[in-house]
Amino acid sequence: MSRVCELTAKGRQVGNNVSHANNKTKRTFLPNLQNVTLISDALGRSVRLRVSMNGLRSVEHVGGLDNWLLKTSDDLLSPRAAKLKKEIKKQATAAVAA
Repeated sequence: MSRVCELTAKGRQVGNNVSHANNKTKRTFLPNLQNVTLISDALGRSVRLRVSMNGLRSVEHVGGLDNWLLKTSDDLLSPRAAKLKKEIKKQATAAVAA
């Protein structure tokens, strides 16, 4: 499983460790990913996602998982999150039609 956030596409970054003698060695900076259960109001069920803590703060700031997915473009989302977004849109159009 790759170390990429399913909501924000935040992944690893590459940089250098710099010693006191100014020697540079490659290193990686990994995002703080956690397995989180988020509740979708539109679908009425919970969803497990691997999300960075920065992404989780953004989701809470926007007002929940449904709002976050509807406002985010599909190319930033993982395939699982894009499928979830599609289900939420389908549910929202069904609710408006009824």
